[in-house]
Amino acid sequence: MASMNILETRGLTKVFGGVKANSDIDFQLPYGETMALIGPNGAGKSTFVGMLCGRIPATSGRVYFKGRDISSAPAHKRIAMGIAYTFQITSIFSNLPVRENVALAARRGSNVPEAETLAKVDGVLERVGLIDRAEQVGGDLSYGHQRVLEIAMGLVQEPDLFILDEPTQGLAESEVTEFVDLVNGLKGRTTILLIEHNMNVVARTAQSITVLNSGGILASGSPDEVRANEAVQAAYLGTGGA
Repeated sequence: MASMNILETRGLTKVFGGVKANSDIDFQLPYGETMALIGPNGAGKSTFVGMLCGRIPATSGRVYFKGRDISSAPAHKRIAMGIAYTFQITSIFSNLPVRENVALAARRGSNVPEAETLAKVDGVLERVGLIDRAEQVGGDLSYGHQRVLEIAMGLVQEPDLFILDEPTQGLAESEVTEFVDLVNGLKGRTTILLIEHNMNVVARTAQSITVLNSGGILASGSPDEVRANEAVQAAYLGTGGA
């Protein structure tokens, strides 16, 4: 496998009841890059990401992470290997304080001393702007802050690859701006795959874009290259598709 890519797929395919959600996807994500994955509803983005994370088994094809074939690895093992991801719908422990939510994520598969763990937790909370809410119960946070908490739970694991699935969905404009600043602040620290409908967010964060349509890759390249692609304009950008 090419050492320049942290994540690759070859011929990745998923069939549900005879219908191909994804078909023969060859995908490459270079180390250290922030890439946006975009496409209309029904393009197969969530299924594709599910196969990357190990939550959905592929019908055929392979997934490689840091040069290693992880196609048969379950989701929890992929997390241990260095893949973190957030869901379209928030997934936090709503009855626990913010700090404990992040601490639980930090302790997952870790043998680090507790004092060191809590110091790392507070460092992440400081970075995402939640340190002042550390003792607040997660379920009492606003929806936007719950999304940020979920990101903090991923960051504290110090992932090599961070997959963010529709992270700005439901956020107020001010919260979207804060999210953009957060993602841009992570550049150079981790590789990011951003699944996003908000093209303003994509324009402000992504170094490259891959476009899915009808279960396959329609185009990939720099933001300028993708914007200039006539097939992309017809299938997605030209319609303002979501």
